[in-house]
Parts: sequence; structure tokens; C-alpha cells
Amino acid sequence: MSRTKKAEFRPNDHVVYPAHGVGKIVSIEEQEIAGLKLELFVISFEKDKMTLRVPTNRAVDVGMRSLSTPDVVDKALATLRGKARVKRAMWSRRAQEYEQKINSGDLLAIAEVVRDLHRNDDQREQSYSERQLYEAALERLTREVAAVSGGDQARAQEQVTEVLLSRAA
Repeated sequence: MSRTKKAEFRPNDHVVYPAHGVGKIVSIEEQEIAGLKLELFVISFEKDKMTLRVPTNRAVDVGMRSLSTPDVVDKALATLRGKARVKRAMWSRRAQEYEQKINSGDLLAIAEVVRDLHRNDDQREQSYSERQLYEAALERLTREVAAVSGGDQARAQEQVTEVLLSRAA
């Protein structure tokens, strides 16, 4: 089974790693670790100046996936247009749920976090932790939207901001 799953990813493919967002497979290399030969995807996260090595047979198990389709991006942008759903739970509990959604790597879940934490100018100020979660979710969302559309992150940021502001109007 792992042989067929491994074939999904090739060098120069953009992939989404749940805990880090969009990265690019630079190469597939073999390394000997603890006496075992392992085949590894070498993934570069340019923005974070980070390189990650993921065993090819574990990539799918850890949640690594291909970029979303344009349809999923459209659904994510539609999610942003919806009404914010803020639960009445304690902030620490909600923050934990938001963190899980961001680290799930699921574009729709990330869009929900952006939608729920977005504040217009006329709304109350965000706390530091709220702003941190919002910015992390927004960056993950815009990076994937940019990678799917083939554009740059600034243009994707504008697109997402337009959608969020149109919701307020």
C-alpha cells in the first residue's frame, strides 16, 4: 500500500504538511538512520527557511497531501463569506480548537478559523493570542490559495481580504 501512496508525490511538487503549511518537495533521498535505510521526501518551506525530511512510507500517515483543487479553494473562499460562528466556550478551549483546525492542514477548517477570528474596524479589539491565531490561519490560507492559483502570496492576501470585507458590506 505505501508503494502506491508514495508515487503521489514527486520532486518539484507543492505539498501541504499539516503543521507547516505549503512546501515544495526538493528531492527524494535515501539516508541510513539507526542502521535502517530510509527513503525521505526533502521538503523546503521557503518562507520559513526550513527543510523537513519525511519518510516516504509515512507521508500519508502524517497527513501530508497535495495542494487543494481550485474547487476546494472556492469553497474555502465561500466559507469566508459566511457569518462568524463563535462558540460561548471559554477562550482557552476555543483557542485549542482553532489551533487544531490550523494544524489539521484542512483548507476549509483553516478558512473557518479566519472567518471566526476576523475583526472589522468597528468591532472590539482582538487579544494578542486571538491575533496570533488569526494571522497564522490567514497565512496558511493565503499560501495555499497562492500556490493553487499559481500567483503570489500578496495577490492571494488581497483576494482573501476582499472576500472578508465584502462580507461586512
